[in-house]
Amino acid sequence: MYGDPATIRKVLTELGDTWAVVGLSNNRNRAAYRVAEVLQRYGKRVIPVHPKAETVHGEQGYPSLEAIPFEVDVVDVFVNSSLAGAVADEAVAKGAEAVWFQLDVIDEAAFARTRAAGLDMIMDRCPAIEIPAL
Repeated sequence: MYGDPATIRKVLTELGDTWAVVGLSNNRNRAAYRVAEVLQRYGKRVIPVHPKAETVHGEQGYPSLEAIPFEVDVVDVFVNSSLAGAVADEAVAKGAEAVWFQLDVIDEAAFARTRAAGLDMIMDRCPAIEIPAL
């Protein structure tokens, strides 16, 4: 339900290629760092969103989605489930086309709100696992 194959394919192949990755920092031991590398290999522009606003993988970071001065297509969320709903709401406000909650990031109410706002939503999946399969 939260990882519908048609929605996964659409988000990875049909929507724009600018991905804001919330939780992405220069910590090479974090999954966000490695997933961002994979997304870049597949042609995605990965924008780091983290309070430190670090430049990661050659892209300027921002402290919040709101601070990004251009449109983003997909918001990929690497925060724990208790914080993820607020990020999804920020993605809706930002005008993103889709929200992607990483493995083990689950908030059913946020899923429903995001879908009701007209965005595609994927939850408890990893694009770095899904994109090579396409």
